[in-house]
Amino acid sequence: MIGKIAGRIDYRSSDHVLIDVKGVGYIVYVSERTLAALPGAGESVALYTDLLVREDNLQLFGFTTLVEKEWHRLLMGVQGIGAKASMAILGTLGPDGVGRAIALGDWSAVKAAPGVGPKIAQRVVNELKGKAPVMMAMDSGPNGALDAVIDDEAPATSRPVQPTPSSSSQAEALSALGNLGYAPGEAASAVAEAAGANEGGDTATIIREALKLLAPKG
Repeated sequence: MIGKIAGRIDYRSSDHVLIDVKGVGYIVYVSERTLAALPGAGESVALYTDLLVREDNLQLFGFTTLVEKEWHRLLMGVQGIGAKASMAILGTLGPDGVGRAIALGDWSAVKAAPGVGPKIAQRVVNELKGKAPVMMAMDSGPNGALDAVIDDEAPATSRPVQPTPSSSSQAEALSALGNLGYAPGEAASAVAEAAGANEGGDTATIIREALKLLAPKG
C-alpha cells in the first residue's frame, strides 16, 4: 500500500498530476479542489494517497490532509459511491463541508456534487452520520495537513502543519461538548450548524452558539 507520495510535480492534468519521486513518475488522481491548491510544475509536493486496486488497473488518489483521505475511504464504502463520485463530493464540498453536511443530515449539499443523485446523497448521509463526530475531531490532530520540503541531494522529508482555524475550532468545540456530557451525534450537529453560521469563528464562539442550539426549547 502506498500511503504517501513526496516529490516534484512533472505535469498537471485536469484530474491528476504526475509526481516524480527520484526518477519514478507516479500518476496521482486528485479532486478539483486539491488540484487548485497544488503548486505548479517543477515544484515540490507531498500528498497522502489511497491505492485503488482493480483486476486490470491500479490507481492512486491523492489528498492534502489525512481527514480528506479518510473521508474518501468512508465515502467509497457507501454502496453506489465509486472513486469518481467520492472525488466529486470532496471536490465540491471539501472535507470540512462533507463533515458539516453529514452531521446536519444535509443530503442536498452532497447532491450538489456532479454525478451524485438524491438517493445516493441520502444514503451517504444516513450511513455516515455516525462517523461525523470522529472525523470532525480528527481535524485537530498533528497530521491534519501535510507540507513537503524536497532537497535534490537528500531524501524527501515532510513536516505537519497546523490545521485551519475553522477545523481546529470545530474539533476543540466538539471535544468540549463531549466533556460536558453531550452525545457525539448531537454535539457534532450543533457544532456543524454553529460553525456554518459563524464562518471563521473561534472555539469559544462555536461552543457558545452550539450550546444555544442544544439548550432545551420552550
